Amino acid sequence: MTARDTALVTGASGFVGSAVARLLCARGFDVRVLVRSASPRANLEGFACSIAEGDMREPADMHAALKGARYLFHVAADYRLWAKDPEEIVRNNLNGTRTVMEAARDAGVERIVYTSSVATLRPGTAALPSDETARLSAGEAIGAYKRSKVVAERLVEQMVADGLPAIIVNPSTPIGPRDIKPTPTGRIIVEAASGRMPAFVDTGLNLVHVDDVAEGHLLAFEKGRIGSSYILGGENVSLKEMLRVIAGLAGRRPPRVQLPQAPLFPLAHAAEAIARWTGKEPFLTVDALKMSTHHMFFSSAKAQTELGYHARPYAEGLADALDWFLAADAVR
Repeated sequence: MTARDTALVTGASGFVGSAVARLLCARGFDVRVLVRSASPRANLEGFACSIAEGDMREPADMHAALKGARYLFHVAADYRLWAKDPEEIVRNNLNGTRTVMEAARDAGVERIVYTSSVATLRPGTAALPSDETARLSAGEAIGAYKRSKVVAERLVEQMVADGLPAIIVNPSTPIGPRDIKPTPTGRIIVEAASGRMPAFVDTGLNLVHVDDVAEGHLLAFEKGRIGSSYILGGENVSLKEMLRVIAGLAGRRPPRVQLPQAPLFPLAHAAEAIARWTGKEPFLTVDALKMSTHHMFFSSAKAQTELGYHARPYAEGLADALDWFLAADAVR
């Protein structure tokens, strides 16, 4: 591994992908990014990279993008918790991953970091957070997004068994700058900072700064074992505490009303019915409510021990996210 080796990053116009691409550039790699022609380019500003236009689902595009590339970071994914056709999410993530990995195999790529998710794992508890052994089956996964990540991860594992030189990373819930879409968690930050979240449910997340997730990708690339998976997380936090910190940063009063999940399901069904008419992803979805009945707590102990991974306090990620959203005029 030498400076100026070419590394292809998929999903680099997005949240996690742009953080990975920026870090690779800072570490001296020749960074090439795969970007769809219609994707926004704002997250590609401020660092040097070459752009390969294409779609991860198209074999010809992937073969062209990988020409001369020594390494691959496959970060791109369809990260939606709702779609008019939920199976579209599964098709995009499974078929896209298959196309990318087959093209990398054909191109002789020497080392691959595949970005999966803690969505492929059973959620833990505060007393016993889950680790990489808490594997979900596709049938156990809640919703199309989680199912799509499970089947895509299992595909990569099968291809590793056949010789693909891939390491798997499982980020938890990234927060921080450049959440351009934004992600579902980014939407919570925006809504809470804008004073539009008067209540909360009893749930929890593992929050991690997106730049720490990017560092974890590079550590996995440098030190990870082929075929192994590594949770890249931060701190386990209740939604109530997360909203309290956001309120403090935004100069607002935190919500004090805790609602049970059950009465919210009719509202979620209604929101999805409206979304099927408008085409706009709803803020409240049935799958998100189902997920919220669990505390999605995880441990990064394996990555800490094997890779030397560590994460900064989650509140720094919330502060950086809020600063970025304020600068983008997303908080009103």
